[in-house]
Amino acid sequence: MNLDNLKNIDVNDLFNKLKSGGFGDKKLLIKFGIGFVAVLIFLIIYYVFVSPKVAAQEEKLRIMNENKEKIIEFNNNIGTLKDAVTNLEPDYEKNSKLFHSKKEVEDLYQNISKFALLNGLSIVNLKKSEPKAVNGPNQTSSENNSEQNSSGENNEGLQVLYYEIPVEYEIRGNFLSYLKFRRALSKSSKVINYDKEEITTIKEIQGQILSKGTISIVGLPNEYK
Repeated sequence: MNLDNLKNIDVNDLFNKLKSGGFGDKKLLIKFGIGFVAVLIFLIIYYVFVSPKVAAQEEKLRIMNENKEKIIEFNNNIGTLKDAVTNLEPDYEKNSKLFHSKKEVEDLYQNISKFALLNGLSIVNLKKSEPKAVNGPNQTSSENNSEQNSSGENNEGLQVLYYEIPVEYEIRGNFLSYLKFRRALSKSSKVINYDKEEITTIKEIQGQILSKGTISIVGLPNEYK
């Protein structure tokens, strides 16, 4: 079928023939019918088979572009998080060495006894005092809750930054052994502060010393509330 002939059909002439009963030109009607059916079949095929596939492909393309944008965004966020972690690592290392959990306090208490015995020292006294709350820069340090209640002070609303846990000790023995004891204790992975230390010689026993001191460690507020 030559489709160019369909372009040359005069629609008005066709309608006039139809009105006047001019159905004699069967070829024209056949051409018209074939053209109409061809267009109808084309539309059916397009909307039933082609259009859904095109729409599905467009939807997949849209989702793919969205995923690409999300991947770019995630990669940027990962880079930002890595930088943040890198910046926080020094603070984390510092704080992890500074702050003690309750278990680590007990471990320290045991290490003092262990290091003293390993170096031939005698523990005369070893006492862990109550934690002391340390507040913000514009707030004064406060004692533990029992002392606050007894003094009648109202510390409501004060932000506790950390707790100091003092440990008092008295150790007797050879001075050189005591230095080894201190060296072993100083190699602890956590920070230990020597707040007070007094060493005296024991006159009755040659070469023996008595060390009285106080060390303190730092604990997080949520561990010692």
